[in-house]
Amino acid sequence: MAKTDYQSIDQYHQAFSGESLVRMQTIRNIIHEAVPGVEERISYQIPCFKYKGYLIYYCTFPKHITLSNPYSEAFWEHFKTDLKGYKTSKAAIQIPTDQPLPETLIKKIVMFRKKENEERAKTKNGK
Repeated sequence: MAKTDYQSIDQYHQAFSGESLVRMQTIRNIIHEAVPGVEERISYQIPCFKYKGYLIYYCTFPKHITLSNPYSEAFWEHFKTDLKGYKTSKAAIQIPTDQPLPETLIKKIVMFRKKENEERAKTKNGK
């Protein structure tokens, strides 16, 4: 993939084809179904979704898709069992391209992050 200044998620997706594109579009659809009205943008030159703050990012590589989110200790503790078998880092999960896309898990992750952001927004606004 050549270095590009992506202006939209559609433009990012156009740089890919085949299974990578299908998997990214599936993740995008899951996010939109789980969080109606989510805002799409490009941040750090990868797809980013905002809902009451940063919700989740994704990007694709030849051997995996990475889902990442702003660091949240509660997130990692909550999904500790679900994430066994996946390579993870402080803020990212790698989903190998040779494994089925865990759509149910992705939806659970997005819903968890949505709830975290809603709670954070309430606290921030004093409600």
